[in-house]
Amino acid sequence: MRTPVDTEWARMDKSQNRKETRPHGDVLGSDRIRVVPLSDLRWLRVGPKILQYVVKVIAQAIQLLYTMLKMERPSYILLQNPPGLPSIAVAWVTCLIWRSKLIIDWHNYGYTIMSLNHGINHPLVRIAKWYEKLFGRLSDYNMCVTNAMKEDLWVNCKIKAVTLYDRPASYFKETPLELQHQLYMKLAKDYEPFKAQYITESVSSNAERSAFTEMDKKNGHVVKNRGRPALLISSTSWTEDEDFSVLLKALEDYEQYINEGIKLPALVCVITGKGPLKEYYNGLIKKLHFRHIQICTPWLEAEDYPLLLGSADLGVCLHKSSSGLDLPMKVVDMFGCCLPVCAIYFECLHELVKHDENGLIFRDSSELAEQLKMLFLEFPTLEGKLHNFRKNLCASKQLRWDESWDQTVLPLFMQNE
Repeated sequence: MRTPVDTEWARMDKSQNRKETRPHGDVLGSDRIRVVPLSDLRWLRVGPKILQYVVKVIAQAIQLLYTMLKMERPSYILLQNPPGLPSIAVAWVTCLIWRSKLIIDWHNYGYTIMSLNHGINHPLVRIAKWYEKLFGRLSDYNMCVTNAMKEDLWVNCKIKAVTLYDRPASYFKETPLELQHQLYMKLAKDYEPFKAQYITESVSSNAERSAFTEMDKKNGHVVKNRGRPALLISSTSWTEDEDFSVLLKALEDYEQYINEGIKLPALVCVITGKGPLKEYYNGLIKKLHFRHIQICTPWLEAEDYPLLLGSADLGVCLHKSSSGLDLPMKVVDMFGCCLPVCAIYFECLHELVKHDENGLIFRDSSELAEQLKMLFLEFPTLEGKLHNFRKNLCASKQLRWDESWDQTVLPLFMQNE
């Protein structure tokens, strides 16, 4: 039985564009969740960078503490880390005042992410590492996303945690063909690759067409187009721990395979997300001149993202864990949609991606290109590895997020009731 919990959720408002930061409708529609936006404090971005950073952390700490103390007294404060600076310390102080319990959900180590920019021996990184270990030990309960992280937390920080693997929410599932068509037609208004342009033969002269589907306007019947392109999808926050030049080089090799006469489908490659390196990679993409591949980098509404995952033919993950201890949530969501994945190797990836069972693991662009060629050789026939991976994912009894929460986390609450 699930115990209902009233939740207040404080989040940073990182943009003035509400469309870009709007949570999923299930969150907004719940009468048990209240979202409390926090200012991004953009006006503090003046002076030397290290001074900006120190001033911003202090200002955020004051703002967050003030906001949390205005809330109704909670029994528990659940905090995801990273980001943990200054939120772990602020949450701990709030728990002291309210006599609440602090639960930290460890998805990675924040200092390892900082080290991607500054190097592991930078003074700021060393301070962040010390801070994370100190305040992590002061929590009442801890969860983490892999067994590897659970072991590391204990060995290096003396923090006892339970493993709560990321699981897909219930709305991550295969998308019905009718909904696929509606989504493609919606995206075609803004993105050229979704418009009908690959069609070689139509089943109806009175049809509404996208690049992948067509609907008979008389009876509403939807079918997939003959000769349609394969839909490849990746999602990213466009940060240093994901090198998208690996994918771009693999796509160049794929294009060359087609030019050499290998019978492969055209590709539509969709890379979703928003982040600091997006413009840099968009610049690289503009320099590519493909005849058989189209790339677009949309920002999707929260409700459209799972629909697109459930419509795609293959997912690609370029996430390399900064600590080697976390798992990519995007792959979890893809698996929830029964979408096979090609993922770049890192230490604990085997806890999620089973090579040659639910996807493939690659180490460089050449290996990824070979995998794309192998998986799409028989496209779109329901044969070969791509179809087998999808069947394996559909047949596996994956726990959903709420089921996993009930099994692993709910007992933490119940033992204090």
